[in-house]
Amino acid sequence: MSQNSNLFLSIGKPVKDEYGRVIGKIATFAVTPSGKFDSVFIERGDGRFGKYSTEHLQVEGADAILLSKLKSDTSVFCDQIPLLWRKDQALKGLSDKKKISPELYKELHTSFEGALTQLKTDAQSLSEEVNAEIKRCEGETKELNYALVHLEIEHEIGKIDDQNYEKAFTLIQENLKVINIEKADLEATKIKIANILLGDTSKAFELGTNKAKTEAAKEPTYTSPELPEPPVVVYVKEIGKAGI
Repeated sequence: MSQNSNLFLSIGKPVKDEYGRVIGKIATFAVTPSGKFDSVFIERGDGRFGKYSTEHLQVEGADAILLSKLKSDTSVFCDQIPLLWRKDQALKGLSDKKKISPELYKELHTSFEGALTQLKTDAQSLSEEVNAEIKRCEGETKELNYALVHLEIEHEIGKIDDQNYEKAFTLIQENLKVINIEKADLEATKIKIANILLGDTSKAFELGTNKAKTEAAKEPTYTSPELPEPPVVVYVKEIGKAGI
């Protein structure tokens, strides 16, 4: 969060996620007894309120952005896991050089090992959350493609005029693009977590960032379907008792 002693001046300001989608507007803040901004209350579009940590809120001028908790937590793990591993290695070096007693080494090593195991367990759970979000994006992409197909059909048979067709088509395509960017971002986050769990911190950011840039540059995967020619309808006049 950008520190600002006048964050209360942001009340009523629209809040977007990091992909530009409007979440709601700032209702108020929770402040600790020491005066630190702790939480932000956001009124969502459906009228419900959500409470979020101000650590995930960025307020810069007219813009208020709520950052992804998943990405924020991933950054924490990417910092803490390698740091603990390096501390444990340094501790082993001190033990090998006989600079600390075996008893003290064992105690501290057990402490570092336990903390590292817990962080890896938490990181694995975070990876599962990321997978769930990726599946959500895939589901939304599928639904938007269905919406486009129905739009094409209704436009083809003349139920939707050209002006409204263009508006709807543009709106859905813009949403598809945003979801593609979000999905690429989540997949990059998944790569970071996987590499951290494998101990490769250097590739975690490089691979994740490159994949996000590549995927974000892609256009939505939807292509307008080829609709079949209208069927030929034959009307047959019913013959009465007297015939023709």
